[in-house]
Amino acid sequence: MLLLKINDHLIECGTDEAGRGCLAGPVTAAAVILPGDFSHPFLTDSKQLSEKKRLLLKEIIEAEAISFAVSHVMMDEIDQVNILNASILGMHRSIDALSQPPEFIAIDGNRFKPYHKIPYECVIKGDGKYLHIAAASILAKTYRDAYMIELHKEFPQYNWKQNKGYPTIEHRQAIKKYGPTPFHRKSFRLLPEQLRLNFK
Repeated sequence: MLLLKINDHLIECGTDEAGRGCLAGPVTAAAVILPGDFSHPFLTDSKQLSEKKRLLLKEIIEAEAISFAVSHVMMDEIDQVNILNASILGMHRSIDALSQPPEFIAIDGNRFKPYHKIPYECVIKGDGKYLHIAAASILAKTYRDAYMIELHKEFPQYNWKQNKGYPTIEHRQAIKKYGPTPFHRKSFRLLPEQLRLNFK
């Protein structure tokens, strides 16, 4: 059973990201403030859920959250600042976009940078412990997946609708055969023989 939040008496947002380990596409972050009476029997870490359940939960979270926001950090920024900083930047931008500023921030993982002067806590595997972090993980994952499915229409040879930009064998073989796209992360090791790649 997941807990609602860390501090019962504060307006608290949960935040998480999706796509850190991908070779292509953005890293996507979300921030969510849930009402004090929120509960759902199968809301948990998005990685533990089927796509169908994630999409169902996305609608419920968006309908019932006090506030939520999602932001993409694109490939060029990832390449400039590195993936960890890009992930934190995405979380900050999502918190920026909340309609109500939080009094406390709960972050999935073990790394964060102070956001203004708002107190925060990093929670390892927080998306399996707190409902608002789990809700943020659902939104980050579903919005990023939707983005990659759209990109797939332009670049079907990489099968992003299936692999979502993650380093599957099929994805790496497509990079080897067709080369990288503008949506691949230049700073990532796309193939073992990285030096042979020519970016367009």
